[in-house]
Amino acid sequence: MSLRVTFLGTSGAVPTTQRAPSAIMVNREGDRLLFDCGEGTQRQMMRHGTGFTVSDIFVTHLHGDHVLGIPGLVQSWDFNGRSEPLTIHCPRGTYSDIDELLGVGGYTPSFSIDIDEVTAGDVAHETDEYTVRAVETDHRVTSVGYALIEADRPGRFDREKAEDELGIPPGPMYGKLHNGESVELDDGRVIEPDDVVGDPRPGRRVVYTGDTRPTAAVESVAADADLLVHDATFADDHAARARETKHATGREAGELAAAAGAKRLALTHISSRYGADPSPIKASAADAFDGEVFIASDGQQVAVPYPDDESELQ
Repeated sequence: MSLRVTFLGTSGAVPTTQRAPSAIMVNREGDRLLFDCGEGTQRQMMRHGTGFTVSDIFVTHLHGDHVLGIPGLVQSWDFNGRSEPLTIHCPRGTYSDIDELLGVGGYTPSFSIDIDEVTAGDVAHETDEYTVRAVETDHRVTSVGYALIEADRPGRFDREKAEDELGIPPGPMYGKLHNGESVELDDGRVIEPDDVVGDPRPGRRVVYTGDTRPTAAVESVAADADLLVHDATFADDHAARARETKHATGREAGELAAAAGAKRLALTHISSRYGADPSPIKASAADAFDGEVFIASDGQQVAVPYPDDESELQ
């Protein structure tokens, strides 16, 4: 079951020639979810081949570098004959702002758009296989982050025990047992799933903070996260500026990732003042966090494997 993150925009408030404003695409087995939508996001989607079949946009806050790409993207969808509904999730209290933003082009799209206000802790989007939950963040305006959390998977099926020890013939019974159903053999024995199926295995977890100071809520939801995408606007040389503007430094992001036990840390929302050399941000994060850490770049795609399968790790 593939899960891939594409960084479409990784700049701070001011874009650079290498970094566009904030936007991240998450593709989970064909479900495309867009987190933030800064100016030019639709062009980034074209350049980096993410596809345009997006069902949901998750807005962290209403600063322009996170939302000004929405009107153009919606208009392009309309021009291309989109009929599928779109849901835009946004922090509670910002409904009217998103509604006005959608109207700046002076037209009404032909497809329906549902604006869903969320509060930290709310489930913004849910399927049988995963949920996207809003997370408390700390920025200068009303804001939330988001965590994509997969449901647990069934444990591993012990085929050798099933066939050799218990004499269960290969076939439909294996599937039933793996799905939690007991089966009865021809000799009258009843085999329970626990006899051949191991403990449930955790699903994957991807956390995207948007712009924020480090928060206890993000640390909690990022516990054992497979990928934490955290604001790292500044290096240590501008730590005071980070506190003033309600952003984080690379070191602070690294400290939070370490405390949470995250597996990988992606640093994003990089200030344009580090356009020539953002390495001090990564260096300070790596000083605090022993796991894999990288500064995300526009167009970078990251596969997120299951915790017990690192064969897809890139």
